[in-house]
Amino acid sequence: MDGLRGIIHYHTDEYGCIKVKLAEVLDSRGISRNRLKELTGVKYDVITRYYRSKEVQMVDLDFFAKVCYVLDCRIEDLLEYQKPPQTS
Repeated sequence: MDGLRGIIHYHTDEYGCIKVKLAEVLDSRGISRNRLKELTGVKYDVITRYYRSKEVQMVDLDFFAKVCYVLDCRIEDLLEYQKPPQTS
């Protein structure tokens, strides 16, 4: 076996999620959403959606590329995979 797992019969809480860490990065650097808007040219409401990271189901890779560029960070600084809780 190749060690891969299928997710066809899994529920979303069984395979984990991606956490958006934009707020953590901006807050730790003292950068406001308005300043990020000025630096990236991205609309404030788009930045706010990722900043609040509520109900984000799909991400705009172009947005994250711009943020990585202007903040000189890596994608891993902004997105994190969180494994599901282990059940016995």
